[in-house]
Amino acid sequence: MKRDTEIKLKGDKVIEQIPSLKDKALRINLNENIYGTFSEIGAGQETVRHFFRAGGSSGTIAKAMSAYDKDFSDAIYGVEEDGRYVTESRLKKILTHEAGLIEKRLSRKKHPNKIFFSFANTVATIDFAKQFKGHGWVGIKYQLEPEEEYNEIIIHIRFKETDVRLQQETLGILGVNLIYGAFYKYNNPKHLLRYLYDHLDKDQLEIDTINFSGPRFANVDNRLMSLQLVKNGMTDAVIFDPEGKNILPAAILYKKNILAIRGSFRPVTKVNMDIYEESLKMFQNELKVSRENTLVIFEITLSNLRSDGEIDEKDFMDRAQLLCSLGQTVMISNFQEYYRVVEYFAKYTKARMGLAMGVNNLIEIFDEKYYRHLSGGILEAFGKLFYRDLKVYLYPMLDENGIITNSETLKIHPRIKELYKFFKFNGKVVDIENYNPKNLEVFSREVLKMIGQSKPGWESMLPTGVATIIKKKKLFGYDPNVLLEKNSQ
Repeated sequence: MKRDTEIKLKGDKVIEQIPSLKDKALRINLNENIYGTFSEIGAGQETVRHFFRAGGSSGTIAKAMSAYDKDFSDAIYGVEEDGRYVTESRLKKILTHEAGLIEKRLSRKKHPNKIFFSFANTVATIDFAKQFKGHGWVGIKYQLEPEEEYNEIIIHIRFKETDVRLQQETLGILGVNLIYGAFYKYNNPKHLLRYLYDHLDKDQLEIDTINFSGPRFANVDNRLMSLQLVKNGMTDAVIFDPEGKNILPAAILYKKNILAIRGSFRPVTKVNMDIYEESLKMFQNELKVSRENTLVIFEITLSNLRSDGEIDEKDFMDRAQLLCSLGQTVMISNFQEYYRVVEYFAKYTKARMGLAMGVNNLIEIFDEKYYRHLSGGILEAFGKLFYRDLKVYLYPMLDENGIITNSETLKIHPRIKELYKFFKFNGKVVDIENYNPKNLEVFSREVLKMIGQSKPGWESMLPTGVATIIKKKKLFGYDPNVLLEKNSQ
C-alpha cells in the first residue's frame, strides 16, 4: 500500500509554518530538562494556562503563582522604593527571587540535567472607565545548559485592545511566544522578536522596549534590537540612553520639558552642536521651563535611516555610538511629520516642548504635500503641532548666493504665507540669533564624503573630540590605511 506523499505543484511558494500555541507549549512540556516557575500578576495566569492545557505540564511547571495582594507581594519580593508594582524593577525582583528558589530547593545532584527558568509578568489591564488601556512588563530568566549563568529577556508592552478578557488572552499568547522563542530561537534575536507576534496582530499589542542580557546574548546590541522594534512596526518610537540601554519612553518623558533635535547626525557636525547648545539656552530661559526638568532628545527617523535605500545597520550603529559617546539620549522614530513627534511626546507630558531645526526643515513643515492624507490637511496638522505648548527654534541657512535666510526672510508658498505669519507673530517660531556664522558652510553630507575618501580637513568641521571618536572606532567608513597609502604616494 502506497503512503500518501505531499503534492507540490509548479508555482507553489514556500510558506513558513508557524507552530500552534499548543505545539509550542507541548514541545517545552515534553522536554524533560526544561523546568521552572510562572509568576503572573495583574491579568490572571494566562500564560501558564496554555502549558497546563497542552498536557505533560508536570515535568515543566515547578510552581505557578499570582501574588495579587500588595502585602503578600511585598512580603515575597520586597517593597519598591516608589511604591509601584508594574515596573521593570519589580519584574526583575520576581525573576531573580523565583530563579533563586529553584536553585535552592532543587538539588543539582538529583537533577543534573535540568535547565531552569523563571517566567513572570506584572501588568495593569484596561481600567473600568476605559481611559487607560493598560501596560506591563514581561520577562524570562533562564538557562540553556545546566549550571550556566542565566540569560534574560525583558519586554515592556502596551495593550491596544479595549476589553480586559481580550487583553488577558493576548498576554497569554505573548507569554508562550516569549518562552518558546527564548529556548528555541535565541540564536537569532531579530527573528525571535518577530516570533513574539505569532498568532497576534500589531493592533492588539505594542512592544516599545526590549533588553537582552546574559551569556547567550553577550554580542547582542540592544540599540539594534530597538531599531528592529520600529522597523518591524511593533512600536512607533524607541529611546536609548548614553550607555546604549533601551529605556521605557514613559519613564524618561513623563512630565518633562522636552527639546527635540531631528537630524541625520551622519556625523555630528559643528552645526548640530551649535543648534543644540544655542536652542537649549533659549529653551531653558523660557518662563515655563525648568532646567532640572529638561530633557534633550536627538531624533533620527526611520526614513532618514533609509535615505540610501535599505537600512544599513552599520551606519545606524555609527550614528548611535557617536551620539551616545557625546552623552546624548537618542530616539529612533517612525514619525516623518513633526506633528506626530509632538503628539507622541504629548502622551507623556503637558509641559512646554521645543523643536530645534534648520530653515530647510521649517520650509518642509509648511509643504502641503505632507498632509494630503489628513482630512483637515495642513490646518489639521498645524492644529496638532502648535496647539501644544510648543516653540520652534530656527537655525539660519546660507543660500547659494551667500545670503543668510532666517524666519524673517524665508520664502513660503503664497497660499501658506498668512498661516506662517500667524505663527511667527504669536512667537511660535523664533530665530537662533547667537550662532557661529562659520558653521553655516558646514554640511554633514560633505563631511561624510570627505571621511570616506580620506580627504584632509574634515576634522575641523566637527565639534571637539568627535573626530577622535570617529578615528578610534573607525566610524562612517574611516580607514587610516587609505590615508597612509595616499601619503606614501
